[in-house]
Amino acid sequence: MRPHPPMPGENARDRELASMIRVDHAGEFGAVQIYRGQRAVFERIQGKQHAARLIAEMEAGEQEHLATFDRLIAERNVRPTIMAPIWRVAGFGLGAATALLGEEAAHACTEAVEDVIEEHYGRQSATLDGVDDELKVVVDKFREDEMAHRDTAIEQGARNAPAYPVLSALIKIGCRAAIRISEKI
Repeated sequence: MRPHPPMPGENARDRELASMIRVDHAGEFGAVQIYRGQRAVFERIQGKQHAARLIAEMEAGEQEHLATFDRLIAERNVRPTIMAPIWRVAGFGLGAATALLGEEAAHACTEAVEDVIEEHYGRQSATLDGVDDELKVVVDKFREDEMAHRDTAIEQGARNAPAYPVLSALIKIGCRAAIRISEKI
């Protein structure tokens, strides 16, 4: 999808920054929904309280990220993605489905999502050098947090999930598609 030329009074840099904030807001919203879906399953299964607590801790981090992007959306008058209702259902469903497959599959989901987001934030950080210091600080901090979540998922056995390569690849494809869509609409 080719970007449209800026509207009168709009410049390309402002549009790009708005797109970054929109997609990051959508991503953090989606991450919260994934963790909620996983937690909803693990909280109801006897013996999965450790997994539920670990997921709740990671969800709390994503909630902080979401609150920051909520603030940036409001302060900078950025239109959020219209895809939020779909991301709510898709994220919760992905979280619940992977949790139903077991702890390792839930962690494989986290690893795949966080791997894509870490790469995404890395590209944004390079773009933001000398352009928007406030947003760059946020993106760099959140990138570190996402890498920590990914590392936790690996430590918890993500790569031992059934059909790990296929599961991981499918989740990464979905995340990359969601990023592309949320950047635009």
